[in-house]
Amino acid sequence: MNIFEFAMKMEMDGKKYYEESAARIDSPELKRILLELASDEEKHYTIFRALRDGVPVEYEEAKKTKILAEIKNVFETLRDQDRDFEFPPGAKDIWLHAQKIEKDSETFYREKADEVADQHQKNILVRIADEEQKHWITMENVVKFLDRPNHWLEDAEWSNLEDY
Repeated sequence: MNIFEFAMKMEMDGKKYYEESAARIDSPELKRILLELASDEEKHYTIFRALRDGVPVEYEEAKKTKILAEIKNVFETLRDQDRDFEFPPGAKDIWLHAQKIEKDSETFYREKADEVADQHQKNILVRIADEEQKHWITMENVVKFLDRPNHWLEDAEWSNLEDY
Protein backbone atom coordinates (compact mmCIF):
# COMPACT_ATOMS: atom_id res chain seq x y z
CA MET A 1 0.00 0.00 0.00
CA ASN A 2 1.51 3.35 -0.98
CA ILE A 3 1.40 6.56 1.06
CA PHE A 4 -1.68 7.93 -0.66
CA GLU A 5 -3.68 4.70 -0.45
CA PHE A 6 -2.93 4.52 3.27
CA ALA A 7 -3.87 8.21 3.66
CA MET A 8 -7.14 7.58 1.79
CA LYS A 9 -7.97 4.74 4.18
CA MET A 10 -7.18 6.91 7.20
CA GLU A 11 -9.40 9.70 5.91
CA MET A 12 -12.32 7.37 5.16
CA ASP A 13 -11.96 5.74 8.59
CA GLY A 14 -12.06 9.20 10.19
CA LYS A 15 -15.06 10.25 8.12
CA LYS A 16 -16.90 7.07 9.07
CA TYR A 17 -16.11 7.58 12.76
CA TYR A 18 -17.40 11.17 12.71
CA GLU A 19 -20.58 10.25 10.85
CA GLU A 20 -21.30 7.29 13.14
CA SER A 21 -20.64 9.43 16.21
CA ALA A 22 -22.90 12.19 14.88
CA ALA A 23 -25.67 9.63 14.36
CA ARG A 24 -25.39 8.55 18.02
CA ILE A 25 -25.47 12.07 19.49
CA ASP A 26 -28.72 13.95 20.06
CA SER A 27 -27.03 17.32 20.54
CA PRO A 28 -27.42 19.29 17.29
CA GLU A 29 -24.42 21.43 18.26
CA LEU A 30 -22.02 18.53 18.68
CA LYS A 31 -23.53 16.77 15.67
CA ARG A 32 -22.83 19.86 13.55
CA ILE A 33 -19.15 19.86 14.56
CA LEU A 34 -18.78 16.14 13.89
CA LEU A 35 -20.34 16.44 10.44
CA GLU A 36 -18.05 19.35 9.57
CA LEU A 37 -15.09 17.18 10.54
CA ALA A 38 -16.45 14.35 8.36
CA SER A 39 -16.69 16.77 5.45
CA ASP A 40 -13.06 17.82 5.92
CA GLU A 41 -11.96 14.19 5.93
CA GLU A 42 -13.77 13.62 2.63
CA LYS A 43 -11.99 16.62 1.09
CA HIS A 44 -8.66 15.16 2.19
CA TYR A 45 -9.62 11.79 0.72
CA THR A 46 -10.32 13.40 -2.65
CA ILE A 47 -6.93 15.13 -2.68
CA PHE A 48 -5.08 11.92 -1.77
CA ARG A 49 -6.99 9.94 -4.42
CA ALA A 50 -5.90 12.44 -7.06
CA LEU A 51 -2.29 12.22 -5.86
CA ARG A 52 -2.43 8.42 -5.95
CA ASP A 53 -3.84 8.47 -9.47
CA GLY A 54 -1.30 11.00 -10.70
CA VAL A 55 -4.00 13.56 -11.44
CA PRO A 56 -2.92 17.19 -11.00
CA VAL A 57 -4.47 18.52 -7.82
CA GLU A 58 -4.18 21.75 -5.91
CA TYR A 59 -4.90 22.41 -2.30
CA GLU A 60 -7.41 25.19 -2.81
CA GLU A 61 -7.72 27.93 -0.23
CA ALA A 62 -11.49 27.87 -0.64
CA LYS A 63 -11.55 24.26 0.52
CA LYS A 64 -9.45 24.81 3.66
CA THR A 65 -11.02 23.66 6.88
CA LYS A 66 -13.24 26.15 8.62
CA ILE A 67 -13.58 23.99 11.72
CA LEU A 68 -12.20 26.54 14.18
CA ALA A 69 -14.68 29.18 13.00
CA GLU A 70 -17.46 26.57 12.99
CA ILE A 71 -16.88 25.50 16.58
CA LYS A 72 -16.65 29.12 17.70
CA ASN A 73 -19.99 29.82 16.01
CA VAL A 74 -21.59 26.81 17.69
CA PHE A 75 -20.56 27.86 21.18
CA GLU A 76 -21.25 31.57 20.59
CA THR A 77 -24.76 30.65 19.46
CA LEU A 78 -25.28 28.66 22.66
CA ARG A 79 -24.06 31.60 24.72
CA ASP A 80 -26.12 34.17 22.81
CA GLN A 81 -29.27 32.06 23.20
CA ASP A 82 -28.49 31.77 26.92
CA ARG A 83 -29.33 28.10 26.70
CA ASP A 84 -28.44 25.43 29.18
CA PHE A 85 -26.33 22.90 27.39
CA GLU A 86 -26.33 19.30 28.51
CA PHE A 87 -23.68 17.01 27.14
CA PRO A 88 -24.81 13.53 26.26
CA PRO A 89 -23.26 10.59 28.10
CA GLY A 90 -20.14 9.39 26.33
CA ALA A 91 -19.55 12.69 24.52
CA LYS A 92 -16.12 13.12 26.08
CA ASP A 93 -15.08 9.63 24.96
CA ILE A 94 -16.04 10.47 21.37
CA TRP A 95 -13.87 13.57 21.41
CA LEU A 96 -10.92 11.87 23.09
CA HIS A 97 -10.94 9.14 20.44
CA ALA A 98 -11.27 11.78 17.72
CA GLN A 99 -8.21 13.55 19.14
CA LYS A 100 -6.19 10.35 18.74
CA ILE A 101 -7.37 9.96 15.14
CA GLU A 102 -6.33 13.52 14.32
CA LYS A 103 -2.96 13.34 16.07
CA ASP A 104 -2.11 10.03 14.36
CA SER A 105 -3.06 11.50 10.97
CA GLU A 106 -1.04 14.66 11.54
CA THR A 107 2.03 12.68 12.60
CA PHE A 108 1.75 10.31 9.62
CA TYR A 109 1.42 13.16 7.10
CA ARG A 110 4.38 15.09 8.55
CA GLU A 111 6.55 11.95 8.49
CA LYS A 112 5.58 11.16 4.90
CA ALA A 113 6.16 14.77 3.83
CA ASP A 114 9.78 14.29 4.88
CA GLU A 115 10.01 11.11 2.78
CA VAL A 116 8.54 12.23 -0.56
CA ALA A 117 10.81 13.79 -3.15
CA ASP A 118 8.13 15.69 -5.08
CA GLN A 119 7.82 19.23 -3.63
CA HIS A 120 4.16 19.55 -4.65
CA GLN A 121 3.24 16.33 -2.81
CA LYS A 122 5.30 17.44 0.18
CA ASN A 123 3.44 20.77 0.32
CA ILE A 124 0.04 19.08 0.19
CA LEU A 125 0.99 16.59 2.92
CA VAL A 126 2.18 19.43 5.17
CA ARG A 127 -0.95 21.50 4.55
CA ILE A 128 -3.24 18.58 5.33
CA ALA A 129 -1.15 17.82 8.44
CA ASP A 130 -1.77 21.44 9.46
CA GLU A 131 -5.51 20.88 9.01
CA GLU A 132 -5.35 17.74 11.13
CA GLN A 133 -3.62 19.82 13.79
CA LYS A 134 -6.52 22.31 13.66
CA HIS A 135 -8.90 19.39 14.09
CA TRP A 136 -6.89 18.26 17.13
CA ILE A 137 -7.06 21.78 18.59
CA THR A 138 -10.81 21.70 18.03
CA MET A 139 -11.06 18.43 19.94
CA GLU A 140 -8.89 19.79 22.73
CA ASN A 141 -11.17 22.80 23.15
CA VAL A 142 -14.32 20.68 23.12
CA VAL A 143 -12.83 18.27 25.70
CA LYS A 144 -11.87 21.21 27.94
CA PHE A 145 -15.37 22.62 27.57
CA LEU A 146 -16.94 19.26 28.35
CA ASP A 147 -14.65 18.76 31.32
CA ARG A 148 -14.86 22.27 32.76
CA PRO A 149 -17.55 21.49 35.38
CA ASN A 150 -15.41 18.64 36.70
CA HIS A 151 -12.35 20.82 37.21
CA TRP A 152 -13.80 24.16 38.11
CA LEU A 153 -13.48 23.74 41.86
CA GLU A 154 -9.99 22.30 41.77
CA ASP A 155 -8.72 24.92 39.30
CA ALA A 156 -10.44 27.97 40.79
CA GLU A 157 -8.48 30.53 42.74
CA TRP A 158 -9.37 29.66 46.32
CA SER A 159 -6.10 30.94 47.79
CA ASN A 160 -7.75 34.06 49.19
CA LEU A 161 -9.85 32.02 51.61
CA GLU A 162 -8.70 31.11 55.08
CA ASP A 163 -8.57 27.47 56.15
CA TYR A 164 -11.30 26.45 58.57
